Amino acid sequence: MRLIMLGPPGAGKGTQAQFLVDKYSIPQISTGDILRRSIADGTELGVIAKQCIEEGQLVPDDIMLGLVKERLAEADCDNGFILDGYPRNIDQAKALAALTDIDAVVNLSVDMGVLLSRLTSRRTCGECNAVYNMIARPPKTEGVCDACGGQLFQRDDDTEETVQKRLVTYGKQTEPLIEYYRGLGLLRNIDASQGMEATHQAICQVLDTL
Repeated sequence: MRLIMLGPPGAGKGTQAQFLVDKYSIPQISTGDILRRSIADGTELGVIAKQCIEEGQLVPDDIMLGLVKERLAEADCDNGFILDGYPRNIDQAKALAALTDIDAVVNLSVDMGVLLSRLTSRRTCGECNAVYNMIARPPKTEGVCDACGGQLFQRDDDTEETVQKRLVTYGKQTEPLIEYYRGLGLLRNIDASQGMEATHQAICQVLDTL
């Protein structure tokens, strides 16, 4: 099963992708993970990507496609994969289509108010980097990490202003993929406002019919 996970920041793409890894025994492929591994391994594409990042530039589409191609060629992808964070735009989607077939695109839709609440409720421990959500998974003592007793703080990229900017960027760059994949008959819309377990069940009901 070859899947793409779509959805705005805070929709739960990574969490749901991991559930699907366990259910279908196929790997979750994150562009962030691919980049970090290629850079750490010092591959030819990794060296180029590292230079772009160090210069404050976006990694070019052709480099990202090359990294994805290398990853999909690995043995654990023989029975399928879950792409999380790729493609991010129409050009990347068209390039991916020339590389491999896709069985379904799972789009996690969440109300904007719910997204803002989820993302701005995140707190991080200043000592051990443990992450909490003040709504879904709060610490036992407010402001104090359960694991090490460190003080919790709100990261700069979790403030409402920054979150809104991230959502605007998603709308401009990535949201057009929804209509693109709808036109190809691959889109499967899932209401991700209903909680992790209910969302997981809804995804499985759709995928089990493929």
